Amino acid sequence: MYNKIMVAMALDHGVSAQTMNIAQALLNEGGEVVALHVHEAPEGSVRAYVDEKIIAASFEKARTDLSAKLAAYPGVNGVLVEGHSARAIIDYAVSHDIDCIVLGSHKPGLSDYFLGSTSARVVRHAPCAVHVHRSDT
Repeated sequence: MYNKIMVAMALDHGVSAQTMNIAQALLNEGGEVVALHVHEAPEGSVRAYVDEKIIAASFEKARTDLSAKLAAYPGVNGVLVEGHSARAIIDYAVSHDIDCIVLGSHKPGLSDYFLGSTSARVVRHAPCAVHVHRSDT
C-alpha cells in the first residue's frame, strides 16, 4: 500500500466521501492522507474584470468548504492551493513526495471519453501511482 496519499478534492463534485474512503483503504498503518483542493481563480484578461474582493471571498469559501468536508476525517491534512487543477495536483505530488494520488472523475465529454480532463492529465503526467474513482454522474 502507500505511505503518503493525496486526495484531490473537487469541492463542487459529490465524490469526496468515496475518494477519501479509497485513500483510507490504500493507506499503510502510520501513513498520511493529504486532501488537496485547487482553487481556480480567473486568469488573464478575465481577472481584470473581476473584483479582487470577490476572488478573495471565493478562496475563503473554498477553505471553509474544505474544512467542512474534512470534519469527518480526523488526521487528514487539508491543503488549499491556487492554480490550474491538473498542474497544481502534479506539482504538489512532486514537491511533497506523494506515493499515490486518489481523484474522482465525472462523466466526461467527447474529448476525454474515458476519463475527465483533469483526471486524464494527472494520469498521464503524475510521478506516482494514480487511483481514479469514476462517479456515476
